[in-house]
Amino acid sequence: MKHYEANFDGLVGPTHNYAGLSYGNVASLNNAAAKSNPKAAAKQGLKKAKALADMGMVQGMLAPQERPDLHTLRRIGFSGTDAEVLNKAAKEAPELLRACCSASSMWTANAATVSPSADTHDGKIHFTPANLVDKLHRSIEPVTTGNILAATFNNTRYFQHHQHLPEHTSFGDEGAANHTRLCREYGHEGLELFVYGQQATNPTAPKPSKYPARQTLEASQAIARLHQLDEENSVFIQQNPDVIDQGVFHNDVIAVGNQNVLFYHQQAFVDTQTKLDEIRRKFNGNELHFIEVPTAKVSIEDAVKTYLFNTQIITLPNGEMAIIAPTNCQENPAVFDYLNEVVTLGTPIKQVHYFDVKQSMQNGGGPACLRLRVAMTESEVNAVNQHTLLNDALFERLNSWVDKHYRDELAVEDLADPQLIIESRTALDELTQIMKLGCVYQFQK
Repeated sequence: MKHYEANFDGLVGPTHNYAGLSYGNVASLNNAAAKSNPKAAAKQGLKKAKALADMGMVQGMLAPQERPDLHTLRRIGFSGTDAEVLNKAAKEAPELLRACCSASSMWTANAATVSPSADTHDGKIHFTPANLVDKLHRSIEPVTTGNILAATFNNTRYFQHHQHLPEHTSFGDEGAANHTRLCREYGHEGLELFVYGQQATNPTAPKPSKYPARQTLEASQAIARLHQLDEENSVFIQQNPDVIDQGVFHNDVIAVGNQNVLFYHQQAFVDTQTKLDEIRRKFNGNELHFIEVPTAKVSIEDAVKTYLFNTQIITLPNGEMAIIAPTNCQENPAVFDYLNEVVTLGTPIKQVHYFDVKQSMQNGGGPACLRLRVAMTESEVNAVNQHTLLNDALFERLNSWVDKHYRDELAVEDLADPQLIIESRTALDELTQIMKLGCVYQFQK
């Protein structure tokens, strides 16, 4: 039986904007209040996804969230017609309106944590939506995320969906952005690495002092239990608090893994050598490639600025690995030099491909942020909602859909435009028909 690692990329939503909502995310803060281009953002994401499909990868798309989120605005006391709710929120609490218009679900690395069937006791793929409690604009996502995942992976014989963790900072969970998986082959039992920023129940444990640690050890342990993972196929690693304070808000900004390769910065983790030894032991003597990028070659500042580690490492059909990097990496001499070097190091990584995803980068998310990885058997791929898998026809249809419904420019003040509600809902209603998702949004119920 064939085995794959599928990538499910988030479609950028119609309200893609730069409101600077993500404290601790340097790119998000630096570009706050700039004008965005939702149409260009969606097309950049689609182009990157289609390129991977053309390389022979299994590539899917996940629908965006409903925005503006009038349901949440009503929950917090704004009443009246849709236009009145929007108008009142814009006048009385513009920061709350901005949170309810965020298109941050485009970064599906934060959508959920996924454990493939090779790792779980019941032989199913397990999904737990991230609760994202650290940021208001993201904390309103999990229920709809769960709906979209259930409509995409919609066969209960193969897929097990869990409710998101309790909505409390003790269980702060940011999804696959703090999780990676090492394995010999995608269909073999693997080793799941959970990276956390702090222990919530231990006030004396190390944690960052400037920016929040969004993932807790307690959340990672809970997901391992839910997903029926054994101790021997789980490793819990603490992210270095000092790099969190330098803008490394998720592990996937400082490390990324694929099959038997772990690509990470010298300063990424706490107690690095001990954890590498644990990984070696639990990998049962199979060949591993640890690629440690020294600070002397790439600084933390350059790593964050270019998202060197927020790249995708994929295994091509010919068995070679390739790095999918943003063009920002090309434009930084130190990072570009390092990527030219990494393909010569004798590891499985032999290629680097660059893609323009600047609309996403300017809001704090690179290529790896845009995708959720799901290791799957051929039968499991066939059990997915086939209308969500990218091919030539769906690519053309989604591009036409974006052209029809998306704006070329969106400023933060445009979020108060009642017409944006109509445009967004019309677009999403049509999308659910294109992708055969059923009623996944609040406005459809």
